[in-house]
Amino acid sequence: MCLRSAMTQHMINTERLLLRGWKPDDHAPFAAMCADPDVMRYIGNGKTRTADDAARHIASFEKEWSERGFGLFAVESKQTGDLIGFTGFSWPNFLPEVFPSVEIGWRFSRPSWGKGYASEAAAAALSFGIDELGITDIVSIYQIENGASARIMQKLGMTFDRRTIDPTCEREVEVYRLPQQ
Repeated sequence: MCLRSAMTQHMINTERLLLRGWKPDDHAPFAAMCADPDVMRYIGNGKTRTADDAARHIASFEKEWSERGFGLFAVESKQTGDLIGFTGFSWPNFLPEVFPSVEIGWRFSRPSWGKGYASEAAAAALSFGIDELGITDIVSIYQIENGASARIMQKLGMTFDRRTIDPTCEREVEVYRLPQQ
């Protein structure tokens, strides 16, 4: 992995979305996403998270930007100004077998599903990671029941790398990898 710069101020505009840093106003809508059983079904062990858990996650997202020069963007709908999810990069410490790869991932609120937001946001984040940050070794990981995430990975041009077990929850996952340019 090669990082050309460690950006702490980050913002990306797409046609319908704003990918940006996290704000205090994001805590409540993010906590609502984390408390939704449908949203959390394929995240780790599938359990919902508390508002305190959500706040800790946002703090860890911000810390990753600071320490690694990449992280997860808050995704805002330009039409409503509401936080609808996140996308971006993280260090996949739950699955060390894929190191030194960086993971691209996403999570969106249930009302935003089926509208192409995750694909739009992830494509913008992926371009940013490659073009601006110089990240070259990128994977994405999904629990095999989550076909929607698999389709997004394929839209991003990622290809199947391996099937394995997430040791943190003993669930079967598939790893997709972005081909090296």
